[in-house]
Amino acid sequence: MAVKTVTCPRVRNQRLHKGESPSGTNGRSRTWCSRPCLERVSSEKAGTLSLFYPVTLSPFFLPLPFVPKYSLIHIVIPITETDNPNTSEIDKVSTLNAVRLINNEDKLVAAAVEKVLPEIAVAIDKIVERLQNGGRLFYVGTGTSGRLAVLDASEIPPTYGVPYDLVQGVIAGGYEALHKATESSEDNKEQGADDLRARGLTGEDAVIGIAASGTTPYTIGAVKYARELGCFTACIVCNPDSHITKAAEVAIIPVVGPEAITGSTRMKAGTAQKLVLNMISTVAMIRLGYVSGNHMTNMKASNDKLHDRAVRILIDESGLEESAAAELMDKAEGDLRVALVMKRAGVSVGSARSALEDNDHVVDRAIASFVVVESDIRK
Repeated sequence: MAVKTVTCPRVRNQRLHKGESPSGTNGRSRTWCSRPCLERVSSEKAGTLSLFYPVTLSPFFLPLPFVPKYSLIHIVIPITETDNPNTSEIDKVSTLNAVRLINNEDKLVAAAVEKVLPEIAVAIDKIVERLQNGGRLFYVGTGTSGRLAVLDASEIPPTYGVPYDLVQGVIAGGYEALHKATESSEDNKEQGADDLRARGLTGEDAVIGIAASGTTPYTIGAVKYARELGCFTACIVCNPDSHITKAAEVAIIPVVGPEAITGSTRMKAGTAQKLVLNMISTVAMIRLGYVSGNHMTNMKASNDKLHDRAVRILIDESGLEESAAAELMDKAEGDLRVALVMKRAGVSVGSARSALEDNDHVVDRAIASFVVVESDIRK
C-alpha cells in the first residue's frame, strides 16, 4: 500500500506534542498537528493511504505499520475530539469571559438538534409501535452517555405512571458507574450484548445506542445484537459517518462540533443527547396517551410537592374548586388517574381503578369505556 504525505487539515488548530511551534514558510510562526492522521483514499485503481503531516517536516515514505515516536496514528479523528479554535485561550481569560465562551458554544446545540428533528420523529413512531405491542425501550451507553441514559429512563415512571421496566437505561460498568468512572468497561464489545441479554431483550423491544463519537465498542455491540434479534434500533451520536450509525436502523446525528475543552463530550455532545432523549421519551409518552393537553395526567403524587401539582392538574382538568379537588384526591387515595376518571365518568373508586387497569392506565380511554357502556345500555 502506497503512502504519501500531504498538508494536515488540522494544522492551524494543533500543536506538536511538546508544544513546539516550528517556523513555516516565509519565516512565519505556525502551530502544527501533534498526531498524523491516516485517511483511506477511495480509488478504483489501488488502495492508498494518506499520511497527513506538516509539509515542513521530513516526509515519511514508510511501510505500515509505522507509528511515529511522539504521535498517535489513527483513522479519522471524530469531530467531537478535535480542537476548538474559539476556545483555544480559555485558560487565559477572566472567569466571566470563560463562561461566555462556553455559553457561546452551548448556543450551537439547539440548532444542531433542530436539524435532526425528522429522524427523531421517525424513531419515536417506531418506538411507540413497539411499546404499544408489549415491547420495552432500552437506552445503552457508556460514561456520560450511559449516565444520561439511566437519568432519562429513571424519570419516566414517576412522571408518567408507567412500570419501571418499560424504559430502562443500561450503562457499561453497571450502576456503580453512575458515581464512579469506569470508562475502561466501554471497550468490551461483547459486554454490551451480554448486558441486554441479561435483561431479557426480545425482538419486540426497541434499543437506542448513545455515544458522542460513535466508536464505543460496548454500545456498538449492544446495538448490533439488538438489531440481529429483530429489535428496532436507533442511535444518538454527534459524529457523522461513525461506526454506530451503520449499526442502527435510524441514526440521529446532531453535529455540535468541537467541545470548549477538547474531547470533553459531557459538554455540548452531552447536552445534545439529553435534549434528544427528552424529546423521545416525552413524545413517546404523549403518543401512548399519558398526557392530556400539556398535563402529566398519569404522574405519581409521591411527595407533598407532587401532590400539590396533582391537585392543580385535577382542578384544570375538571373545573373543581381547590377544596373539592383535594377531597377527591383523598378519596382516590392520592392517585390522580383514579380521581380524573371518577370525576369525568362519574364512577366509584373501584370502577375507576378497574377501567384504568383494563385500558393500560390511559385516562381518556378509561373514561371512554364508560361512555361506550352507557351507550350500549341505552340501545
